[in-house]
Amino acid sequence: MALYRIAHPSPLTLHFPKYPSKFLKFSSLPLSFRCFSSSSMEAPPEGYRRNVGICLINNDKKIFAASRLDIPNAWQMPQGGIDEGEDPRNAAIRELREETGVTSAEVISETPHWLTYDFPPQVREKLNIQWGSDWKGQAQKWFLFKFTGQDQEINLLGDGTEKAEFGEWSWLPPEKVIELAVDFKKPVYKEVLAAFAPHLQ
Repeated sequence: MALYRIAHPSPLTLHFPKYPSKFLKFSSLPLSFRCFSSSSMEAPPEGYRRNVGICLINNDKKIFAASRLDIPNAWQMPQGGIDEGEDPRNAAIRELREETGVTSAEVISETPHWLTYDFPPQVREKLNIQWGSDWKGQAQKWFLFKFTGQDQEINLLGDGTEKAEFGEWSWLPPEKVIELAVDFKKPVYKEVLAAFAPHLQ
């Protein structure tokens, strides 16, 4: 697979198109994934940090994934916390820009449920020291974005507002995204990519 490394940022203009008024609906997700209906968007499961996940696809239906700087050989799709009072969709747009520098994209679908995963004990301890909290894991709302720009727009230094999290990136098929993810995220990744499968074929 082609790998791309951090490059120096360049000025970008925000030009997200209007969101579609309707989203595809998917079948209910297995209870083992602790799914919660979108009607409870403001009340995710207790003890879990509110988070958004971003599945960014290109014209070839490949998925953007990047290698974490802090976990060797671990790749993931962009994700990030939802700020107090922030709409999840707006959080996804912000996180995509902060982590990848991408502003040329449009939201084409979203998962109708929260998906949660638990942190392994050592990860939980590290993150909760970093965050000053005691989260069991993360409750995620996932959004599917279609990339409408050129690859040169992607910059792992992001928009310069946050510390870089990734070292390399590539466009990958769904099965490779799951294969390269850390073990505790694989079940959620499988469910997310199954939900977005109609857009990946």
